[in-house]
Amino acid sequence: MDFIIGHYNYWIAIFLMMAGFYTVISRGNLVKKIIGLNIFQVSVFLLYISMSTVKGGAPPIITKGIEIYSNPLPHVLILTAIVVGVATTALGLALVVRIKEAYGTIEEDEIHRQDHSL
Repeated sequence: MDFIIGHYNYWIAIFLMMAGFYTVISRGNLVKKIIGLNIFQVSVFLLYISMSTVKGGAPPIITKGIEIYSNPLPHVLILTAIVVGVATTALGLALVVRIKEAYGTIEEDEIHRQDHSL
């Protein structure tokens, strides 16, 4: 039981990962798929930050009496990933708007049906 409670952040990340994956796989609506990808992405951020946290770690400023330091690189990489995630989400939503204009729908099954009926 201590293992589950002590690692609750990993369990939350796994739950979010599976929820995002399920949303991407099970939904036909393109906007819902993008939301599922964003949920999956947040779970990866949470997992990466959870693994990089050092218990009792101090900022990487060398001073007397401090021996354990936290590495700021993973947090900086996550900030970069957030910016890339926002950009790809915007691109995905722009593509959904363009698909809606071209096909009149954002449902995946209807788009496939229209493509194969030509």
